[in-house]
Amino acid sequence: MTERSFPGYDVLDKRDTPSWNDATRDAIDERLKVPREPRFFSSDEFATLEAVCGRILPQPADRADPVPIAAYVDAKIFSGQLDGYRFDKLPPQGEAWRIGLAALDHEARDRHGARFRDLGRADRDGILRDMQQGRLEGDHWKGMPLKLFFTKRVVHDVTDAYYGHPTAWSEIGFGGPASPRGYVRMDKNRRDPWEAAEGKPGEEERALKENRHVV
Repeated sequence: MTERSFPGYDVLDKRDTPSWNDATRDAIDERLKVPREPRFFSSDEFATLEAVCGRILPQPADRADPVPIAAYVDAKIFSGQLDGYRFDKLPPQGEAWRIGLAALDHEARDRHGARFRDLGRADRDGILRDMQQGRLEGDHWKGMPLKLFFTKRVVHDVTDAYYGHPTAWSEIGFGGPASPRGYVRMDKNRRDPWEAAEGKPGEEERALKENRHVV
């Protein structure tokens, strides 16, 4: 992840989100309460999923409270609140993930004699890269098209989970669901007064003061 461009901005600070009404805040609070332990996946599947998430969208090592990406993927499938569509060449979301996670562990054992979660970053990336490019074969994939699984399940679900979390909103200067107020200045390089100030080169101190509401 790159260094934040919106210093001092915290979307959960009520000063930074004056547009949120009580219903919106309640919805965000519920999102933050998602259990960190799996409810759909087994503990082994969940550990592999966490390892996959860590390579698809690595977070800063010094982040005190990382976005629980795997927990959000698990919660979405567990709740049954899915995308409302699926690609006909892929199994349903939960089944596709279970096949994929088991197959990744199979590949890891074949290549390195260890589970996927126990591999180093380079070895994990090597397997994921081969999956992305459709270079893996074997009955353990159960005929699932790898390129489609990688782009439409792995990348889609991991990024969807990450950018649905307030930590990611603060990171990109997004004010979240402005309900009921809505956004007004929609043109590029314009922002509503309550939105985050970007810390462009040479303007970091000004942005920091503005985002911390320092006069």
